[in-house]
Amino acid sequence: MNTIELIITVCAVLSPNTCEERHLSFSADFSLQQCSMNAPPYIAQWIGEHPKWTAVKWRCEYPHMREKI
Repeated sequence: MNTIELIITVCAVLSPNTCEERHLSFSADFSLQQCSMNAPPYIAQWIGEHPKWTAVKWRCEYPHMREKI
């Protein structure tokens, strides 16, 4: 199994200009595209647990993908 990260950009409901990225890590054997396509239930769960935030976009990456060597 490989680790994959679902990165959700969320903004505060009461202050829509206040946005942050949240990283959810999973053990998975699927592609980044499959991760993105299957993300909505995970995003809905996160938003349900954090009602002061709203999701505005998301993407999937492999951990440390953006780090420079």
